[in-house]
Amino acid sequence: MNSRAYFYLAITALFWGGNSVAGKMAVGHVSPMMLTTLRWLVAVSVILALMTPQIRRDWDKIRRHWLQLLAYGAVGFTMFNAFLYSAVKYTSAINAVILQAGIPMLIFLFNFVFFRTRASIAQIVGFTVTLIGVLTTAAHGDFTSLMRLQFNFGDGLMILACIVYAVYTVTLRWKPAMHWQSFIAAPAFGALLSSIPLLVWEASKDSAIVPDATGWAIVLYAAIFPSLMSQVLYVRGVEMIGANRAGLFINAIPVFGTLLSVLLVGETFHAFHLVALLLVLGGIAIAERGRPKPPR
Repeated sequence: MNSRAYFYLAITALFWGGNSVAGKMAVGHVSPMMLTTLRWLVAVSVILALMTPQIRRDWDKIRRHWLQLLAYGAVGFTMFNAFLYSAVKYTSAINAVILQAGIPMLIFLFNFVFFRTRASIAQIVGFTVTLIGVLTTAAHGDFTSLMRLQFNFGDGLMILACIVYAVYTVTLRWKPAMHWQSFIAAPAFGALLSSIPLLVWEASKDSAIVPDATGWAIVLYAAIFPSLMSQVLYVRGVEMIGANRAGLFINAIPVFGTLLSVLLVGETFHAFHLVALLLVLGGIAIAERGRPKPPR
């Protein structure tokens, strides 16, 4: 079970790393709220085409928990991505990377404050090691550059995005018991519904950008991989090993994002990228080996 969870969460981090790169590439090709709405429109269309039989079988459960399921979509799917896609218009990639690294710590904090879920010393050490790896990526190996960072409106949006996703992750402990297809379908519909007012607001500001060819390619990627596949794998990973342990894999997103930037944007791969990758993976391994043992 642990091996499967690690695989699911690693693939999730890879696709989400791609989502951050796609969000940056989308600037000028499709506006943030247009991208958010269209990705969920495409995702819901795929869901209806492939998952309708299972949705019908679970319809009674969906109807009983409809408000909770729609809230998962509005918070974990729409709000996070709306904040992320808006943030990259104003802030640098290095700032966004550093701030996303705070999501696992927020998960630890919320779990402790609201549920008294304690982290082991090894988990804290593991988190620290992965954070150093993320900062190594963000600083391009030069930690003095971190002292020269300036925070702006986009950074504030990224902080809100981190809080939103940490809350979503922690509340997955209450998700209704149902088939994964049904669980992903209802929040996806909630994400689509909640994104429409944001698109209307964006259009009212004359800032909506209809996607061009590049924009549509980004929409399709975001709809299939970060929207559908990653959400299913992440929910399953949290279900299998818990929010604290699963949340630690979020720190692999900046590393994967860097690697994808090398492949897709043509950035140069440096030695510090390898060091960062080893630190992130090593930190996850430390936290996993020293995780609290379940009571017998």
